[in-house]
This record gives sequence, C-alpha cells and structure tokens, in this order.
Amino acid sequence: KVSGEKVYERWCAPCHAAGPGHPGTQSLEAKYGGKTPAVITERTDLTPQIVTTFVRQGVLMMAPFRKTEISDAELAALSAYVARNFRKP
Repeated sequence: KVSGEKVYERWCAPCHAAGPGHPGTQSLEAKYGGKTPAVITERTDLTPQIVTTFVRQGVLMMAPFRKTEISDAELAALSAYVARNFRKP
C-alpha cells in the first residue's frame, strides 16, 4: 500500500514543511498573514480533490507534477494524507 506520508516527505516537505527554508510555507505565510496555517499538513480547508488539482496543475509558484513523478496511486494517497484534517465549514 502506498503511504501518503512517504509521498509527502519525498515530494512536498522540501517546500511545504514547517520552519524556515521552505519556500511553499513562506509563500503561504505571506499570502495568508496568519489567518490560515501556512504548513499544508496543518490546514483544515484542503479537500483531497483540491490537493489533486494543485499537484497536477500547479498553483502560484508551484509547478505541476507529472504522472511519471507522482503516480495516480501515490497522488490519491498523498491527497488523503494532506486533506486528513479537512472540516466542512
């Protein structure tokens, strides 16, 4: 079984982990100004569908990831992992 956490650690954490030196986190800190968590694994507003869209299409400065980089099975596991804290408003 594919581990969403392992996919996150391999492909997402270098830009989106907590702490300095993570450009995705720093960009989201600037964008949200503390109103929304900048660390994507702490977010409660991300659905698996939006994570899938962002990964495949890219968003803002984030480049898209091809199926040769993150397979569909890996993306499904990753999206479920990142969106695990989702709460309907």
